[in-house]
Amino acid sequence: MIIEMILFSAVAGICGMGLGGLISAVLLKKPSATMTCWLLSFAAGVMTSIVCFGLIPETFEIAGVVITLAGLLLGIVVIMVLNRIVDRITETREENLKVHHTPEELYHGSQFIHERTKMLRSGILMLIAIGLHNVPEGIAIGAAGSHSFQLGALLAIMIALHNIPEGMAIAAPLLAGGVNRWRVVFLTALCGATTLIGGLIGILIGSISDTAVALSLSAAGGAMLYIVFGEIIPQSIVMTKNRTATIVTLFGIIVGLIATQM
Repeated sequence: MIIEMILFSAVAGICGMGLGGLISAVLLKKPSATMTCWLLSFAAGVMTSIVCFGLIPETFEIAGVVITLAGLLLGIVVIMVLNRIVDRITETREENLKVHHTPEELYHGSQFIHERTKMLRSGILMLIAIGLHNVPEGIAIGAAGSHSFQLGALLAIMIALHNIPEGMAIAAPLLAGGVNRWRVVFLTALCGATTLIGGLIGILIGSISDTAVALSLSAAGGAMLYIVFGEIIPQSIVMTKNRTATIVTLFGIIVGLIATQM
């Protein structure tokens, strides 16, 4: 099972992000904000269902309400701290509560492509920004897989789905800056490698005790919920300027609910 969870983490991160980069580089060149937001909104809905109807019920059964709530709060705090670190790195600490209007702004790419000489620095900033967000997702896959193969596989599929539009959003400004399209695909796939690192951490945590599994699962759930309700949904509504993103999110919730009950 350990090998399977490692593979699932790699597929969710590297293949999910890489596929998003491939779609942008080969098919779309520059995906529209509407398309990106719809994909993100659907993934957010699926993610919400899996956390609420998959992860949290599992942690209730394993360790009870107190551990579950503690883990949720821990995950929320960790993501808030990571966001603050990313804002400082990308020199946007004064705007860390700003609602962004484009996918590039959302993923800290507003300073991305104006001069090709700045490409390396900008690429590193983007790798850090997305890479930090991918670690807790990998922990969730590893920890969930240590407890239940089915839950770990379901999380991996959901996270891969979530990573596709992220890869598309990252690839667009890189392509605009003149980076070779196959190098863009490689860089977006590289962004997902931290999911594999998180998966290994999750597997190690899962081998300690049931309480450690429950704490890591609920923490990952808290991190995901913060990303969904603190970032994806508000930004999607602003970018699309209508309620379509909400409808797509609700559809994603229904699909996620069906998936957790299969």
